[in-house]
Amino acid sequence: MLTLQQLTYLHPNRDVLFTNISFTIHHHDKVALTGNNGAGKSTLLKIIAGELHASEGQLNIDCRFYYVPQAYGQYNDLTIAQALQIDEKIRALNEILEGKVTEDNLHTLHDDWTIADRCTEALEYWQLSDLDLTQKMETLSGGQKTRVFLAGIAIHQAPLVLLDEPSNHLDSIGRTLLYSFIRSTGSTLIVVSHDKKLLNLLNTTYELGAKGIKVYGGNYDFYIKQKQIEHNALHQDIQSKEKALRKARERKKEISERQQKSDNRGRGKQEKSGVARIMMNTLRNKAENSTSKLKNVHTERIGDLSKNLRELQAVLPDRDQMIFDFNSSRMHPGKILFTATDINFAYGSRLLWEKHLNFHITGGERIALKGANGSGKTTLIQMITGRLQPVSGTVYRAEHESVYMDQDYTLADEEITVYEQAQLYNTDLLEEHEVKTRLHRFLFTIDDWEKPCRALSGGERMRLILCCLTMKNRSPDMIILDEPTNNLDIRNTDILISAVKAYQGTLLVISHDESFLAQTGITRTMELSCSRKYRD
Repeated sequence: MLTLQQLTYLHPNRDVLFTNISFTIHHHDKVALTGNNGAGKSTLLKIIAGELHASEGQLNIDCRFYYVPQAYGQYNDLTIAQALQIDEKIRALNEILEGKVTEDNLHTLHDDWTIADRCTEALEYWQLSDLDLTQKMETLSGGQKTRVFLAGIAIHQAPLVLLDEPSNHLDSIGRTLLYSFIRSTGSTLIVVSHDKKLLNLLNTTYELGAKGIKVYGGNYDFYIKQKQIEHNALHQDIQSKEKALRKARERKKEISERQQKSDNRGRGKQEKSGVARIMMNTLRNKAENSTSKLKNVHTERIGDLSKNLRELQAVLPDRDQMIFDFNSSRMHPGKILFTATDINFAYGSRLLWEKHLNFHITGGERIALKGANGSGKTTLIQMITGRLQPVSGTVYRAEHESVYMDQDYTLADEEITVYEQAQLYNTDLLEEHEVKTRLHRFLFTIDDWEKPCRALSGGERMRLILCCLTMKNRSPDMIILDEPTNNLDIRNTDILISAVKAYQGTLLVISHDESFLAQTGITRTMELSCSRKYRD
């Protein structure tokens, strides 16, 4: 069905993204494509979809395919039908039904007489029955746009489906529909995703890395187990090399010290016995040459061991190199930070929530804020942080410091560099080298320090903000995360989970990622229900 042979892709600046990618995917395979941020997963999908062209290698597809992209902004000026590339067929069918049976219309329809029925059924499955195909994409929420493109799978009926982060922006209902489709479909799937629940529904995992593709014959849980085995073996190998390197250095030092003592003793005996100076020089040169050869042997061994150790350490997972050292918050556990009494909000004349909200947030809690797309989760966050005020009811906010991290990580100022961003949070007045050490600890090397924040990926922005928070003399009393994993790959999601676990303050999370919530120690869940007007 799909074969890639020695595929290589170079960025326009000629930097190599990946090289010599080769694999074959057969009918009915369901493949997860994983790899670190920047490995080229989305690029590889775009090459398969024909949106990009490989620099070298061959790509062979013997069937029709359908591609669900990760971003939809480029479709905002189009209607739903145009975005799904069915507008001409729908037009031709409507004109034929109205009696305009022309050769052009018949050619355009291409005997696809059921396309309108498939559109109705697909939109109904994805709970989009209230949408019209002539509606502009820009009028839809992020979750609705994702569902529209997912509906296109049934409309186009392609044997091969390419999905790039398909669960992004979907609420719990949308994700449930997606998981059901993944389980039941007979189509061949290639999926790029950080959604572990989704990845566990796929039967094969392909890992894309600098050295090519590595195939793991199982779902994500199986893949993680195998990676852990590899990880443990790597650590054992590193420990073994470190031990051998220490012994080699100690041996070299012992030989050098023993030879020096031997030379001193020999020189003293020769002087006492009256050996001629020329003979003494000859004997000394021989001893020095012997010592030098012995030193060279051990120096070479130390060099080889050091090189091997560096190579092994270079492939350590990034999160193993990171240290999350958050300073304590001023807020004691149990203190009431926020109280809402009969609050509501309105856009226009209609109240946002069916029932007025009553709740409180106390220090040290870990709260998940849930609700369907459009239920007002972000609006409520803005009220908690004081950016919005309720149209009814009252709120109480205790004096505290909160940090709001949205899904685009806009806390990172696009107009300044990585180093300048770190300095903004340097309330402990760390020296320049200490700030750069912290940046390096969060995987920002010397090549990144002068890079503008606008050039960073979502995962890089997240790591930069976490780095900044560790440099403050006090951690924020509350951290609010709004769909934090939407733009993160699995590696960076794991890094965020590790950071959240290390944080001791109050946590408020908006997320549809059940796996992420399960690992962050959520203690309470708040569910929002919006009025009918605001539902997707």
